[in-house]
Amino acid sequence: MARVLVVDDDVTVREVVVSYLKAGGHDVSEAADGDEALRSMRSDPADLVVLDLMMPGIDGLEVCRRLRTTSDVPIIMLTALGAEVDRVVGLESGADDYVTKPFSPRELVLRVDALLRRVGEKAKPATGTVADGDLVVDSGRHEVTLSGRVVALTSREFDLLLFLVTNPGTAYSREELLQQVWGWSFGDHSTVTVHVRRLREKVERDPKRPTRLVTVWGVGYRWEAVA
Repeated sequence: MARVLVVDDDVTVREVVVSYLKAGGHDVSEAADGDEALRSMRSDPADLVVLDLMMPGIDGLEVCRRLRTTSDVPIIMLTALGAEVDRVVGLESGADDYVTKPFSPRELVLRVDALLRRVGEKAKPATGTVADGDLVVDSGRHEVTLSGRVVALTSREFDLLLFLVTNPGTAYSREELLQQVWGWSFGDHSTVTVHVRRLREKVERDPKRPTRLVTVWGVGYRWEAVA
């Protein structure tokens, strides 16, 4: 049973989400605003956060940014905004996924379960490292170094990098990456696009001219091992 923190200033939304998550077997707590959410995470950290984007005071984006400075807790963003740019901003702030309002509570529970399942698989004992030139991915320590310096990655960024580095030379579509890395049979492909961009900013010498995580036009992405 995972502990899930639901953060939303709309009482009705909180009640619906909390009830569905409890019915799904989760231990659920709730917060009505960003301040309360941050206090809750400091005193009793949750295993996953369902976070509303638009809230008075400290909004969801700022809560997400602050959590990311100290934690890689999985975050699902709730947003009433349908424009792709708003979804992308949420993902770039460190969210792992988003659900657009109005949403199906059942779909949200499926997203929560899928994300927790991936985290659970990652938490299983693992050993071994994958080296690619000056890049080293240590699955046991869940750590990445580049030229000897630790690279700060979110949980999802690490999963994506580990998958690509261990499968070099193969082109994967965004849909395939959603299935292989996210464990989803559905979802917005922009989720992959944003995580690829964030990963390039951290492991490429020139993110605008990537040589490792390259785009395969008309297909998706491929990892090029260092010769």
